[in-house]
Amino acid sequence: MKKSVNILTLCLVVFVASVSCSAKLTMNEPATLKDALADKFYIGTAMNTGQINGTDTASLRVIKEQFSAVVAENCMKSEVIQPEEGKFDFTLADKFVDFAEKNNLYATGHVLIWHSQAPKWFFTDASGKDVSPEVLKQRMIKHISTLVGRYKGRVKGWDVVNEAIEDDGSWRKNKFYEILGEDYVKLAFEYAHDADPDAELYYNDYSMAHPGRRDAVVKMVNNLKQQGIKVDGIGMQGHMTMNFPTCDAYEKSILAFASTGAKVMITEMDMTVLPPPESYQGADVGKNYQFDSKMNPYPNGLPDSVATALHNRYAAFFRLFLKHSDKISRVTVWGVSDAQSWRNNWPMRGRTDYPLLFDRKLRPKPIVGTIISQANAMKK
Repeated sequence: MKKSVNILTLCLVVFVASVSCSAKLTMNEPATLKDALADKFYIGTAMNTGQINGTDTASLRVIKEQFSAVVAENCMKSEVIQPEEGKFDFTLADKFVDFAEKNNLYATGHVLIWHSQAPKWFFTDASGKDVSPEVLKQRMIKHISTLVGRYKGRVKGWDVVNEAIEDDGSWRKNKFYEILGEDYVKLAFEYAHDADPDAELYYNDYSMAHPGRRDAVVKMVNNLKQQGIKVDGIGMQGHMTMNFPTCDAYEKSILAFASTGAKVMITEMDMTVLPPPESYQGADVGKNYQFDSKMNPYPNGLPDSVATALHNRYAAFFRLFLKHSDKISRVTVWGVSDAQSWRNNWPMRGRTDYPLLFDRKLRPKPIVGTIISQANAMKK
């Protein structure tokens, strides 16, 4: 005799099977940032000394699991690489490049020519006076050829020049400019290309949504290209606040920079929720304000409303990056976790900020899942 099947049991079996199938589909979707974004752009992070030395093993696990590209936060800057003329220190830089190679990560060198975090000797003679243009050229050649040449074929791309333009589009009056004029940018790119013809070469700057800086960078890159100078990419430092830049202004810059034929990269992304001292919204590391508790409103964690606003703003920008993934080759956040971010101490030491994708305990914030979902949705 056939046993009758309870309709409720049958429905339950169908439901369980349906859930199981759905779970398998979900499990088959990329579940890390680097896997979800693999066909869109590199997702990178900056590495600090503890990570490069291998002492911060918890952060290293996150880097290996979540990111496909790395950049040296400080150890390739000229004050570290060549603190005294002719005395090079590659201790940390070697470890950084070794780590990137071992873990199949796209390595970017940061930075060859930058007026900040450069040793004073670079620009002065024995009497403390500015060196001649010829002497500065020779020092640039020596520094660039030694650094780039050491990692030829291993470091895939270089931030060649950093922050040469002001918000209004004028040239920044740094020592390189004062001694060599506008040509210092062209010379830096030429020297870098000579040292490694196959490496990608980038110009990098902050507040790139300002129309003045945007237009000046486009003009500069087009002029360099017309002279036969190799410029492969333009880095848009993503040091953002909760109200600057707007997505619309940022999109205009992405499109403008892409129009030069160069790749576009978001190179140093973080997003502060803290109020700025006065009205300053740039990323000049030379700024320094005295601590004020009013400027540190969230020492013990973010209110839900602020955390939600931060999440939504991050999500909006990643939607923009995914929309233009045909133009963007890399998005790099400036650090792994909130605890390690420079934002905690700039432009006012002692503040508590929440600008990155992983919290102080290296747990992924909800935005990580949102970015992965956004990327996965584009695959369907």
